[in-house]
Amino acid sequence: MVEPWRLQGALIGGCNCAWGCPCSFDAPPTDGYCEAIDMLVVRDGHYGAIDLAGVTFGSAVRFPGAVHEGNGTLIFFVDERATPPQRMALETLFAGGGVGLPFDIFAAVTATRLPTLYVPIVVELAGIRSRARIGNGARYRLALSRIRNPVTGDEEEIYLEKPTGFTWRRGELGMTTDMWLAIDELAFDHTGQYAEFAEFAYAGP
Repeated sequence: MVEPWRLQGALIGGCNCAWGCPCSFDAPPTDGYCEAIDMLVVRDGHYGAIDLAGVTFGSAVRFPGAVHEGNGTLIFFVDERATPPQRMALETLFAGGGVGLPFDIFAAVTATRLPTLYVPIVVELAGIRSRARIGNGARYRLALSRIRNPVTGDEEEIYLEKPTGFTWRRGELGMTTDMWLAIDELAFDHTGQYAEFAEFAYAGP
């Protein structure tokens, strides 16, 4: 039985697509496939009686086609400071199967889920200039910035409102200044591609 749960906080992410990310508009990926990473910092939340405030976790994914077509490979990583009860709660959510959004969707489109990694995670939240890394950055790095106008060099401030979004409803769009991953079966470098920052609020069941 799934306990009532709620998570609120900030999310940063990036993928291999062109700026704006076609997924945001229900269109196929720029290059026909999807490789993405994200990191979520929980400011407030719980799973049943388990306090999840302060927990940080993220994921990395690879899809051979559009995300909704499935057959994805996915791995979650959780800050090693998470307590055993917090880890249990997160593993329940990661499994999907009726816990609620967005975890049910992630589970439904995943064919191969690699074992969760419990690792040192460092996140510096600064809106669209946020950054994250695992340990010394030798396995995972993500840094964001605003896109620069190709003529003037000025930063472009871009937001997307999507009331039907299942990971966020309003986000700031930018580009990655560093996006590098080398974990088990997933390895890629998509620096200079799409990035996003958003506040999230999830709850279930």
